[in-house]
Amino acid sequence: MKAILAVLALLSFNCVLSMSQFSLFLTHRPPLPTGPRRANSQAYLKNVTQKLDHFDSEDTTTFTQFYYENTEFFNKTKKNVVFLQMGGENAINENYVLYGSWTKSAKKYGALLIQLEHRFYGNSQPFSDLSTEHLRYLTSDQALADAANFIKLINKEYELADDVKWIVYGGSYSGSLAAWMRLKHPDLVQGAVSSSAPLFAKVDFTEYYQVVVDDLNYVSEQCVDSLKSAMSQVEEILNNSTSNLTVTSLFNVCEPIEGLESDDVNVESFYNNIARAFSSIAQVNGMAATSLNDLCKIMTNESRGSEIMRLSEVLSLTNGDVNCIQNNYWSNVQYWQYIYAFTGDRQWMFQQCNEFGWFQPSAREDKVFGKGSSIDFLVRMCPDVFGAEFNRTYVEDNVDQTNAKYGGTDIDVTNVVFVHGSFDPFYPLGITESQNPDISAIFVEGTSHCADTLDTGYQPPQLIAAKQEIDRLVGVWLGVA
Repeated sequence: MKAILAVLALLSFNCVLSMSQFSLFLTHRPPLPTGPRRANSQAYLKNVTQKLDHFDSEDTTTFTQFYYENTEFFNKTKKNVVFLQMGGENAINENYVLYGSWTKSAKKYGALLIQLEHRFYGNSQPFSDLSTEHLRYLTSDQALADAANFIKLINKEYELADDVKWIVYGGSYSGSLAAWMRLKHPDLVQGAVSSSAPLFAKVDFTEYYQVVVDDLNYVSEQCVDSLKSAMSQVEEILNNSTSNLTVTSLFNVCEPIEGLESDDVNVESFYNNIARAFSSIAQVNGMAATSLNDLCKIMTNESRGSEIMRLSEVLSLTNGDVNCIQNNYWSNVQYWQYIYAFTGDRQWMFQQCNEFGWFQPSAREDKVFGKGSSIDFLVRMCPDVFGAEFNRTYVEDNVDQTNAKYGGTDIDVTNVVFVHGSFDPFYPLGITESQNPDISAIFVEGTSHCADTLDTGYQPPQLIAAKQEIDRLVGVWLGVA
């Protein structure tokens, strides 16, 4: 591939890291758990048949939905506890049922571990292409109906106990699905662990970059000052045609942006990429090889040259081994329009445009990210990719319908624990405190997106305590604690 976008696409509410070649939007998949392989651990890939449309009794079309299971800890005598991880905006992976914090609870409570793949992701494809017409079956309603039907099928096929209790887990978008499963199907789901879940659908998610700036300030206020200075120098170069330096050469941009108007979509793509270099690291801070501290060490080290030179070095670090940075907006549009790429990018963008919003503009009054990217720039991708119907009004109306359907952060539910980290840019859209005795909220200082789902990496005392409380609550829901 000639070029790759300067952006890390993170794994629902990603808790996995992946590279998106032409992504303008940061996803939020849970990080992939890892660990030493246990002697008796084994993941089995299986599948079930699901209806394409659960809400049309006359439509008999079906598709194959895949899932991983691990029976390592399952009490085959009682057969009364199942842990189900909701799939999000990425393919399922055997690591999710082999590793992670929930495996300790599974061992303690004798649970069967299952991860169910989300329709339209991974191998659970209802169609041979991702046309907009086909993607209309990609909704959270249908995904929840898939899970509800799956639970009924497994109860019968595995001859589970009449009093079997299902605990649903999820991180990021799948964390929202976990909470919504308990909301919509309390007869099937006993409780839910909802990690880093954005419950409130919102088009103009300005809070996202406020948390990123707060994170950078926490690491080093000088880091933010240096970034602002660097962005000021970027704008000076773009506005000065006689400058010996060029943004194109400094930041290894594939196509020159000098001479373009400041509101040109390619220029705005460039600013978006710079902001994403910092937000992508903030979202997985403490869980990846590169941290915000690493970026700030570069930005505040005067021996590395001027602020703009330091920023160039930061982007080289976050972009990795790529030939050049793609800022061409229309190349991005063409990538997103391609209906035969089952990477998850087009699907997730459709869900944002059709249900959730969660667009992250980096344009700010304090100019930390310079001119930044505007909400208009981000939302215009919806009609450009999916058709004129998906205009700003359509997106906003559908986002309102999502909140009306699930309640946003006023969700009326019981037996759910919501877990967030203070470094996670998504936490403003979730529940971080609760006065309701029927739900719990845990806010973990110094951690980021889905940190509670992992047993490796940065494990401060407050995170360990949070995971212990989650385990205790699961025991209460199961009636054994």
